[in-house]
Amino acid sequence: MKKTYAINMCEGAILPKLFLFAVPLILSSILQLLFNAADVIVVGRFSGSTSLAAVGSTTSLTMLLVNLFVGISIGTNVLAARYYGAKDEEAVQETVHTAIVVALVSGVLMVIVGLITARPLLTLMGTPDDVIEKSVLYMSVYFCGMPGFMVYNFGAAILRAIGDTRRPLYFLIVTGVINVVLNLCFVIGLHMDVAGVALATISAQYLSAILVVRCLIRTDDMCRLHLKKLRIHKNRFAQMMRIGLAAGFESVVFNISNVLIQSSVNSFGSVVMAGNTAASNIEGFVFVAMNSVAQTTLSFTSQNYGAQKFKRIDQIFVRCLGMVAVVGLTLGLGAYFLGNQLLSFYTTDPAVIRYGLFRLSIISTTYCICGLMNVAAGAIRGLGYSLAPTIVSLLGACALRIVWLFTFFRACPTLFCLYISYPITWVITLTAHLCCLFVIRRRLFPRT
Repeated sequence: MKKTYAINMCEGAILPKLFLFAVPLILSSILQLLFNAADVIVVGRFSGSTSLAAVGSTTSLTMLLVNLFVGISIGTNVLAARYYGAKDEEAVQETVHTAIVVALVSGVLMVIVGLITARPLLTLMGTPDDVIEKSVLYMSVYFCGMPGFMVYNFGAAILRAIGDTRRPLYFLIVTGVINVVLNLCFVIGLHMDVAGVALATISAQYLSAILVVRCLIRTDDMCRLHLKKLRIHKNRFAQMMRIGLAAGFESVVFNISNVLIQSSVNSFGSVVMAGNTAASNIEGFVFVAMNSVAQTTLSFTSQNYGAQKFKRIDQIFVRCLGMVAVVGLTLGLGAYFLGNQLLSFYTTDPAVIRYGLFRLSIISTTYCICGLMNVAAGAIRGLGYSLAPTIVSLLGACALRIVWLFTFFRACPTLFCLYISYPITWVITLTAHLCCLFVIRRRLFPRT
């Protein structure tokens, strides 16, 4: 009997299947984040705090440029899951082939955009003179890996839509090990500094793309990829854009606020920048674990909406809220209480560790609120409403944060005033998402 990796999300006990889906996804997300963590740790330990600050200063800007296209992969996941739940093989096939073409095109576009805008945008952010040259070099090399990055993310979104989160995990175990080995070779052996860690990362990204494409070609499921059939189907493309562009645009504007915050951090100098970089990298592991639960909510909601299982959708949402609360509290508080030990992996500078621990004390300890917020947004998107959570997030977590920077932070320019804007805006946005979901649920679900 042939082994199947798909999960039937529409029948059977909910909680075990949520765990079966979410745990490999959490591990995959953590491994993918280790690509960047390996960059930060290796460069911080073997190239110094200036190189560490250079890599960290590009993170918010890189995400700003990348997330518009990554958001479109959410549209791929929603459509593929919905049609898979409705057992519409033709629609699934059209979605798969459109998605891979979109991934390739967007990856090439990102190479061009990244190379052209790296220096002007880093200068605009106020990157210090002792950091900017290395920041530009790292970002330029990193963006050359965007085609591989995009193809992997779109391919993994297709596999998640049918409930397969295990094979992407296997791919990332392989590529994660390769990334770490190449980091050590390029930085310690060849003394390539920030260019070496960027080159190691893009090598791993291209390998992960090859593995996910090979998987889609060889599968016997309805999401099978046929290279000769690669083309854009206009109706699927339009649906994908309608759902995905809103999510991508939300991420872009979200990261505009993060870029402004990074610019504010830059004003405190390279030592604070390095501490902020190390702490935010640790927080990234908490975020991707919680975000994996949000993606689980989206996939399960989409399939069950396609199958018209409305009561099951409610049950999925409640359980995912509980899961993300446990994950967020456990990892967030753990990151803070183990902060000294974790930060010492990134640097041996006591001042850098002190500033990193200060950030963790405010943001990491309250991170579970962000997880609850993302689960609510995932449930709304799974029902096919992408614009509503985008508007809520833009007003709550983005616009309000920018207003905070130009009012409260300007009046009291301290790190505490800067960092406290995160939990405050999360609470407001979560409340708005829950109200929005309630209204949409009443509109879509039949009265029983």
